[in-house]
Amino acid sequence: MLKNVPQILPPVLLKVLCEMGHSDRILIADGNFPSESMGRNAIVIRMDGYDVPAVLDAILQIFPLDEAVDKPVSLTQVMPGEDVETPIWDVYKEIVAKYDRRGAECFREVERFAFYDEARTAYAIVSTGERALYGNIMLQKGVLRENDYLPVYGR
Repeated sequence: MLKNVPQILPPVLLKVLCEMGHSDRILIADGNFPSESMGRNAIVIRMDGYDVPAVLDAILQIFPLDEAVDKPVSLTQVMPGEDVETPIWDVYKEIVAKYDRRGAECFREVERFAFYDEARTAYAIVSTGERALYGNIMLQKGVLRENDYLPVYGR
């Protein structure tokens, strides 16, 4: 057991988050996303029993968003002509605002097929059981600052 690590994060995901470097991206995918085919060159982690908000909140407790870019959080833009509501995006924005001072300003919408192209280059894809349409969210990792660390003895 570890202290201060969200319990829903499996060891394989903790390892992946630790391995990721500055500017690497992780996609938290909804249940409709083709995670396995899009993730051929990525690490795919199955978390089918969880929804995206729970996974997003857990990850952001230990994952810094990239401050070197204006919009380190990407959503799949609703296709033109589709009559789809995306209330889950408001939930995502509330969660991100808890961990990043930029809040909703972190977000960008990416055209569906451009989003797929970006997903193919993600370091990892977390496949959830999320049922909301357009429920995918991609995070770009930043760096930890000096004040993000716990004090180390002997410094």
